Amino acid sequence: MQVKKVLTYLAVAFVVFYLFTRPAEAASAVNGVVDGIARGADQLALFFTRVLT
Repeated sequence: MQVKKVLTYLAVAFVVFYLFTRPAEAASAVNGVVDGIARGADQLALFFTRVLT
């Protein structure tokens, strides 16, 4: 369990370091993730719309 904590702290530290050293790239990555989630939700809604009609 201790290894999991250390890895979690290292991951958080890396994200914080990335945010402070390359904020434009970090914002672009977040936008990409949000766009992907929105696209996936739209496709899922389209699927259920077509199944139920």
